[in-house]
Amino acid sequence: MGVPRNDPTDTGGLFIGRRPGTGPVHYRDQPERAGTRRQRVDGLFAFVVLLVEALLCLSVWGPQPVAWLWIGSQVDYHAHSNMLGIVVAFFGILLSLFVTLALATRLDRFWRLLRRAAGHDQRDGVMVAIFGATAVIALVLFTVWFLILEGPLPSLAPR
Repeated sequence: MGVPRNDPTDTGGLFIGRRPGTGPVHYRDQPERAGTRRQRVDGLFAFVVLLVEALLCLSVWGPQPVAWLWIGSQVDYHAHSNMLGIVVAFFGILLSLFVTLALATRLDRFWRLLRRAAGHDQRDGVMVAIFGATAVIALVLFTVWFLILEGPLPSLAPR
């Protein structure tokens, strides 16, 4: 028994009809696969792209906000306006977040293509998982820094 005609994978996500250009790809012949050496190189390159994507997402939780806070402090110092420094820092953090997410999304698409070239059936990206994992890592590091290194614990320790 075949797949029903209203199956979303058959209709391009719609239940009635199909959007133009969303039909399944049919090849005359089986596509040629690159050799195993080329697939290993593609897999290694995919791993490097994944590391860059993870570092880019991790930068959202530390270096980027610190850099924008420094820029905001410089604006505050030179313009003699606390409000202007805060506004510059706030909108700078937002701008860098959006640019970082746009770059990470493009890297994620590129990573999926590399994984497919390496012979894996990669349909979904990992940007959401990486962003969530970097958020958890940043939270743990901040908690350790705040509670143990700079928080109440050093002040309670005997001198």
